[in-house]
Amino acid sequence: NQIYFQECLLLWIIWFGVMYKKRSLFIAFEGIEGSGKSYQSKKLFKNLEKRKISAILTREPGGTVSAEKIRDVILDDYFHPNLKEKFNKYTDTLLYLAARNEHVINKLKPAILQKKIIICDRFTDSTLAYQVHGKGVNKNLVDYIHKHILNGIKPDLTFLLKIKISKALKRINKRKKRNRYDNFPKSFYIKAQNAFIKIAMKNKKRYCILDNSKDSPYIEKKILGRFNKIFNRWKAKKIQKLFYLEIS
Repeated sequence: NQIYFQECLLLWIIWFGVMYKKRSLFIAFEGIEGSGKSYQSKKLFKNLEKRKISAILTREPGGTVSAEKIRDVILDDYFHPNLKEKFNKYTDTLLYLAARNEHVINKLKPAILQKKIIICDRFTDSTLAYQVHGKGVNKNLVDYIHKHILNGIKPDLTFLLKIKISKALKRINKRKKRNRYDNFPKSFYIKAQNAFIKIAMKNKKRYCILDNSKDSPYIEKKILGRFNKIFNRWKAKKIQKLFYLEIS
């Protein structure tokens, strides 16, 4: 009986270790306004739905009730247009980070624990491109807060959609509903896009840079092809772990 109990305990420890190590699959979409990242993230999500692949689609800032409330404060015209008072760049950044903290706690961590596929419209790279490189916020501050709120959470793959600035501005101008981030000068978008590309070039294995200047289905196919590669590897690892469990 004691030997039987020890064998059962060992199997339980192996099972727990295997299940705990199973990972979620985290896909992020990044790019400046008008790059088409929101559209493409939705297209990928809908493709997975059709294939009966369980996934969640979320966004930043936002993704949860509390984070969406902070998003409204950030993106809406929160001051009367005749007033000169605006949020300081650090106030702005801390609001983004507060929204991210709520998003991580209430949406990302639960999804990761459930080993789900996560598709996220914007994540930490946007903070670096817009607030750090675009507005000159101290990177050490952002890194310090990220260290405490992310606990190592990062995308497995990030699709960075770059675009000709003139094309991006045309797309922005066609929008029926706009927020203050749609009203930056051309120079800001150039600076932000260059920052995105610089970030991506430092880790080419984790990024897929695509030029989305043309309204072409080619981009959607390219995204799907790259996703399928990482998805198949992720699925194969899950099968290997289940096989290991069965023979242990």
